[in-house]
Amino acid sequence: MTIPFFESNPNIIKPYALMDLDDTLFQTQRKIDAWDLPTAESERLVCATVNKQGAPLSFMSQRQATFFNWLLASTDLIVVTARDRNEIKRVKLPFNSWQVLTHGAIILNTDGELLSEWQQYMYGALTPIQEKLQQLTALIDSLSETTETFFNNLVLTPHVDSFHDGSDNRSNDTQLTIYLAIKHAQKDHQVLVDLANQLPTLIPDFESHFYVHVNANNLAILPHAVHKRHAVQFLLQNHLDSLRPSFGFGDSLADLPFLQLLDWYGMPNHGQLHEQRYAQ
Repeated sequence: MTIPFFESNPNIIKPYALMDLDDTLFQTQRKIDAWDLPTAESERLVCATVNKQGAPLSFMSQRQATFFNWLLASTDLIVVTARDRNEIKRVKLPFNSWQVLTHGAIILNTDGELLSEWQQYMYGALTPIQEKLQQLTALIDSLSETTETFFNNLVLTPHVDSFHDGSDNRSNDTQLTIYLAIKHAQKDHQVLVDLANQLPTLIPDFESHFYVHVNANNLAILPHAVHKRHAVQFLLQNHLDSLRPSFGFGDSLADLPFLQLLDWYGMPNHGQLHEQRYAQ
């Protein structure tokens, strides 16, 4: 058998680019200043997201905007983000492919519609854990409301969406809590780290049901079934063309498991993953 040498082909097959968003493709002004990003002078910034009031919140540097424009033109760009279906609407970028949202609990197809088979799977995975999530919500609320505790400045946001059991009757759709997001009102990262360390002692069997991700002023308490890696693996095995190459980027330790499923992956030269590698 003779193996041919490479020959260029003008018929380009677009690779899949699976991309985290926040702090990978754009970031807030506070982080732009902290990271001293190049080509991020105010006159060069491009607005990428808005807040709930519609005011600009996150920005791309000129280099990031050029990178994103290249991705749109040269790849099949797939969003992989912790943002939920409401939060993704505040990202003002023209996505037109698959979207993995809410840490992997939600998959939208290329038409922007919920992927029914994944909805059914997540319904079965999330329904048994609802009582535990309610217990966690009550616990965090009690900690944040008690002025004597170290955790009295916590801001809790349950992330909720609608799921169905696979029946034809869509009135059976059920609102389920997916995961809990916690911030500190004064952005004290150490408080969130300490809370993450204490959670297994505060809730019985915590680690058998949940895992915790802490990045900057964000702490997420997630059921084991909810993970970007699970959703990306499902897409790769069931909906994406296995002959097309894939690559991706992410900034946090929570991104690494899904990135390792791809042919190539990388990180920006800032953020949690970069700092972890640099520390080693």
